[in-house]
Amino acid sequence: MKQGKLIIFSAPSGAGKTTIVKHLLKKFPNLSFSISATTRASRGAEVHENDYYFISKEDFLHRVARQEFVEFEEVYSGTFYGTLRSEIERIWNDDKHVIFDIDVEGGLRLKRKYEDDALAIFVQPPSLEVLKERLSGRGTDSDEKLQERFIKAEKELQYADKFDVILKNYDLETACKEAEQLVANFINK
Repeated sequence: MKQGKLIIFSAPSGAGKTTIVKHLLKKFPNLSFSISATTRASRGAEVHENDYYFISKEDFLHRVARQEFVEFEEVYSGTFYGTLRSEIERIWNDDKHVIFDIDVEGGLRLKRKYEDDALAIFVQPPSLEVLKERLSGRGTDSDEKLQERFIKAEKELQYADKFDVILKNYDLETACKEAEQLVANFINK
């Protein structure tokens, strides 16, 4: 297996990282999306093995014990997310680079593990207020879950300077163009 590179996009929920990652996947045929495993239920039109690997908490913890994850964490109380080692290997076996849409702490763990083979990009929203509007506008979370996300977002914004690059998403089109340049430079170096 040939080892490729890892491009990590992290941000609080609602900052635009998923939209930017989807844009990059259309622009770069040599990138492949790393599908995270999670114990949460699917939302809306999310599809198992496409958006996430939706698995039970029991199965998740068994996989942790078997060291099948390169990183994992309990992102919200009782809800786990993680990156399966087999997922990265699958992408590298296809001779592609891995792109992640991952929470802040998970992104930093990946960067520490893969060091120079990983580019860690923090997507900075215009403000916490805009972030709250975006999350509320989704209509996918209860008021209690939204409050939990707001608290987590405030904490995650403090980690921005630990990433290789802070990508300001004040205007989506500009952020996507800047992301394209960052990825092209990293892949080709």
